[in-house]
Formats: sequence, C-alpha cells, structure tokens
Amino acid sequence: MPLPLNEGEVLHDRYKVRERIGQGGAGSIYLADDLRLEGRQCAVKEVEYDRALPENLLDEARQQFLREATILARLDHPNLPKVSDFFSIGFRDYLVMDYVPGKDLRTMMLEARRENKFLPEQEVLGWAHQLTEALEYLHTQQPPIVHRDIKPSNLKITPSGLLKLVDFGLVRILAPEEVTITIIQGQGTVLYTPIEQYGADESHTDVRTDIYSFGATLYHLFTNEPPIDARNRFLQPSSLKPPRELNPTLSEQTEQAILWAMELHPDDRPASINALKEYLFGSTKDQQLIHHASTSPLDISPLNIFDNFPDIALLWVTVGLMLLSLIVTLTH
Repeated sequence: MPLPLNEGEVLHDRYKVRERIGQGGAGSIYLADDLRLEGRQCAVKEVEYDRALPENLLDEARQQFLREATILARLDHPNLPKVSDFFSIGFRDYLVMDYVPGKDLRTMMLEARRENKFLPEQEVLGWAHQLTEALEYLHTQQPPIVHRDIKPSNLKITPSGLLKLVDFGLVRILAPEEVTITIIQGQGTVLYTPIEQYGADESHTDVRTDIYSFGATLYHLFTNEPPIDARNRFLQPSSLKPPRELNPTLSEQTEQAILWAMELHPDDRPASINALKEYLFGSTKDQQLIHHASTSPLDISPLNIFDNFPDIALLWVTVGLMLLSLIVTLTH
C-alpha cells in the first residue's frame, strides 16, 4: 500500500494537499488547493504502480495513462467533473479534476436506511436520468469510454441538485488494437461489477459493463440492501431478490428496468444506455418531466401552453361536462 501524501505537500509546484478524501488499492484521492488559481479547489487522483512490474509493462502502463488522461481532459459534460491536468512523479501518476462538493448517494442511502426509510423513487429516478446522460456521452465518444466503477459512492449531488459521476480511476478507452493492463487498473467494486469484468482478459468488457453497474447501483439505492455479487449469482441464479420484495413501494417498471440491466450475460442486457433510458423513462415528454424534477424550472411560457392546447381544451371540456351532470343531478 503506497504511503499517503502529507498535508501541505505541494505537487507539481501547483497543488497543495489539504487532506485525503478517498482511498483505493491503486492509490488515493486528495483535496488540494490550486496555487495558481486562488480559491480553486481540486481533486487529485493518484495512481501508484507496482514496483515489481517488468520495465516494459511499467512503460506500457505509463503510456496508457498518458493516452487516457489526454482523452479525459477533452471531455466536457455537466454531469462529469472536468479533468484539468495530469502529470507523473516517480512511480505515481496524477489526474487533476474539479472538486465536487456535496453528498454522495451512498451516504444519502445510508441516512435513509438508518431512519427506516427508502429514498423517494422519483428523486432517485431524477438522478438516474442525469447518470444516463453522462453515460450516453461517454459511450458515444470515439473511441467509446467505459467508466467501469459506477457505484453510489462515486455519484455526488451538488448543492444545486446536479449529479456528478466522479473518480475516473478505472476508466477504459475501448480501442480494440490496444491491450488494457488490468494489473494496474483494477477491477471495480465487487457488488456492482458484472461477471465479464473479472479475470485478466478484459476484451469482453464494453458499454454493457457500465449498464450492469448502473442497474446494481439503482438496486442498492432503492432497496437499501447491497445486490448479490455477480460471481455468487452465477453459482446461484435465484439468489438475487427482486427489488419489490425489499421495497414494495417501488414501481414494477423500475424493478423490471433494474433486473434487465443486471442480467448476468451481456447479450441479455440492453444494448445501449439509451435503450435502457427509453425503457425506464418512456417517451421524451416523460423524460423531460423526470429531468425537470431535479434540474430545471417548469416551462410555462405561452408557446408551451399553446403547443398543448388540444389536450388542455379536451381536459376542460371533460371537467365542464362532469360539473354540468352533477348540477343536473342535484337539482332533481
């Protein structure tokens, strides 16, 4: 396990470490002050390589980090933290991202569980819709980008209600001619990891890997119970309880979407995050209503009202006829 950086230590003559805010097998995440931009805080992701690696593998790993960091730095999406810098010091590589304030969804789920409550379905679906948009953006890059570590603790909600998918530590760029060095990158978090992500050969992982993790994350958030991991489910296929057994208030459509995303075989899952989004949220109008619940004010402009005039007129005619019928009944 690498030794942690010290408080006050300055990296790259620019980033002054405040504290460690995350920790994993390959390194840590630190909160740091940007000494060049006064008042800016950032998250510094550290990756330390195994010093026992052969020199050629270590060199490949460093080159892979540089390629992937360069691609991540080009990304620009409201639900992703901006990668602003990357550099190497000794056996450690560093990725600098925007620091995202707010609570993560694991913390919020545990708070609800302690109060013997469930997170409200519509609120979670609002966050889920934002996550589908972030994943759709990543998966449609050229080449596609798979996050590979989606889980409640990597989803933060800012004070304004915006969801951010954080921690790009296990990201994989799907360039078929390149080999991902899994001994460096790790394998994700067991509870949310699909069966194809285990083992040394990760050539079978693709965008459906994130779809499984998305479903497993929703399972945990809606039920307050961690899902059975994929390896145990492979040995005991009936071991995963349907979400509505644990949370009877959950809608059947949401349950079916979760179970579809968590199918063990990738071919049995949605082929894309967009297909799952269409199933989970329905029509474009329904998606806008769910998205509005957590991100945007209601549009009540005159043009919007007139666009829906036939539906509104039919509603008022129906109400008028019902009132007329009631008056006639009461006067006789």
